[in-house]
Amino acid sequence: MTILLLCTTFNSLTQAVYVRLKDMGHRVQVLYAVDIEKIPDFSFELILAPFLKTYLPETIWKNYPTFIFHPGLRGDRGPNGVEHGLEHKEWGGVWLRANETYDGGDIYAEVTFAVRDTYKASLYRQEITKAAVSGLEQLFVNIANDHSVPQLLQPLHERFRQEKRKIDWLHNTTDEILKKIHQADSYPGVRDEILGVPCYLFGGWREEKLRGKPKEILAKRDGAICLGTVDGAVWISHLKEPGGFKLPATYVLKERLKGIKEDRLPLLFDKSYATFYETSVEMRDEVAYLCFNFHNGAMSTAQCIRLKYAVEYLKERCKVLVLVGGMDFFSNGIHLNILEDSRKQGEDGWANINAMNDLIRSILFADEIVTVASLARNAGAGGVFLALACDFVVAREGVVLNPHYKTLGLTGSEYHTYTLPKRVGEEKAYELLEACLPISATEAMKIGMVDAVFEDEDYYENLHAFALERYDDDFIWEKQEFLEENAEKIEVLKEEEIRIMYPQFWEPDSAFHRLRREFVYKICPGSTPERFFKT
Repeated sequence: MTILLLCTTFNSLTQAVYVRLKDMGHRVQVLYAVDIEKIPDFSFELILAPFLKTYLPETIWKNYPTFIFHPGLRGDRGPNGVEHGLEHKEWGGVWLRANETYDGGDIYAEVTFAVRDTYKASLYRQEITKAAVSGLEQLFVNIANDHSVPQLLQPLHERFRQEKRKIDWLHNTTDEILKKIHQADSYPGVRDEILGVPCYLFGGWREEKLRGKPKEILAKRDGAICLGTVDGAVWISHLKEPGGFKLPATYVLKERLKGIKEDRLPLLFDKSYATFYETSVEMRDEVAYLCFNFHNGAMSTAQCIRLKYAVEYLKERCKVLVLVGGMDFFSNGIHLNILEDSRKQGEDGWANINAMNDLIRSILFADEIVTVASLARNAGAGGVFLALACDFVVAREGVVLNPHYKTLGLTGSEYHTYTLPKRVGEEKAYELLEACLPISATEAMKIGMVDAVFEDEDYYENLHAFALERYDDDFIWEKQEFLEENAEKIEVLKEEEIRIMYPQFWEPDSAFHRLRREFVYKICPGSTPERFFKT
């Protein structure tokens, strides 16, 4: 079947639907809603809209079979469906046929799930996205059989406005504050003012030990700040000034934090109490699971350096090292928001990519242990190649990978000219880097990028069994011999990557600066990107 995927932007949910449709054998064309008038120019059998903020005109839904995904149960209608979902114990998603009524069309597929204690973006990226994807087969069967159930035309639920999100620091408890931040994370954030700076709050974490007056800044750590509450304290990891973009809180407040202590944690936190942390480790049967929960998967220079130290430390304490990544992303490579904020963008960008390379080198040349990447969450750009630096790569079914750089005006480094062709061959590596399209974990395994794909259920038990089976003395000896013979060649490839990237960071007219700015400020393209017309 030929399907037109109509979307406001090609976000994570849309990408998950896209790769699933491709895996199911469908031909998929992508069109941004800004080009909606071009729909008659396409040849397709139906339209799917997994993420659409534009109201569909009658000329579309009357003339073409069009199905919209809504993040809510049957009967739920209106904006902010994910926020409302966080207020329930059970939520879901529906595929409904577009008509003249807002979220009022007949429902052709419905999926429900239990709601975790989490934040908006995490629910969207995991449960909501899984509901949209898992509902596709049911959707196609019911379309073929012309089977649907009517939507319950209940009143549209209210929009979540800032008045509802507003924190009353003198009366709201820690639980109430965290709930408000979670319901607005990652967009639009909770509007507030910290030390005289109007800003939106993101990334709320409970603090168990520190105490102070409500809204008093008690400490800072790795870019986050800790504020007192009436019954405890909370960490805020990120802030955004009006008209600006999201940054670690200390980057926004800068010199206003003079005198605030840096409350440091061990390099690998043992999670013995509730607080804000980014890196942690769990040991099991001589397997070390290294977690690096960096916000949105972005890795700054400092984070890369800390992670490298963690890798070096764990090399001496395990037989198998598993890179786990974070709760919502494995990794997305270098930290573009921090680079955009920098007054020395060339210098800081150069430092960031070299710190990333140093981290990857410590993994590539870990010749006394087995390394495994666990792609339980999505990965993009340098984050994909961080995973490929490992001896083995395991992925969870449903994960989406974006193994390319060009959409940001970069050719990339992270030893990708060694690790990618080694797995998929030169021709396929070139195709992936040039196409700039996502692929599924299933497709990645077919082409050799990934060694195993496990279902969501029992994923971590299967991962552990896989990790235990990989350690073998013969493998270690062969690895050591290979690295000894090829270390110089590998380094030459990386140096060539860096040579090509140098002007992309340092030249003022580099496309990277413009494309990075558009990405950071979330500037939607004025038309559908050309690469989608080549699929």
